[in-house]
Amino acid sequence: MNLNHIKEEWAGTSLTLGETVATRRQEEKKMAYGLVHFYPGGTKEQYEAALAGVHPDRKTLPKGQLYHAAGPSAGGWTVIAIWDSKAGWERFRDDILMPRFRQGGGFAAPPQEQAFEVYNLQP
Repeated sequence: MNLNHIKEEWAGTSLTLGETVATRRQEEKKMAYGLVHFYPGGTKEQYEAALAGVHPDRKTLPKGQLYHAAGPSAGGWTVIAIWDSKAGWERFRDDILMPRFRQGGGFAAPPQEQAFEVYNLQP
């Protein structure tokens, strides 16, 4: 079997050799998901307290999180996170983040949230 011939036939499509429509749909469902959380009046001390509860190991990220950045911004504190999927974020939010925030410590109020499907993620 000449694989070069098959590659040439597939060259005009968006699917790669060996990929099926079903696998492409599965990958599309798992599109990376981004969040920008702004905590009005938030401080570094509040962030550190919150982080200790949900990111106890500063060397690794929670399962499913690809990127985490945070810092002071005009009027408060901003946290940016990129997740492997919306479902990954929702699992973390429901199973880890919200239960820990209900225990107290960290930010005084919920954030203003801006969520988006990640179009381009570069290392």
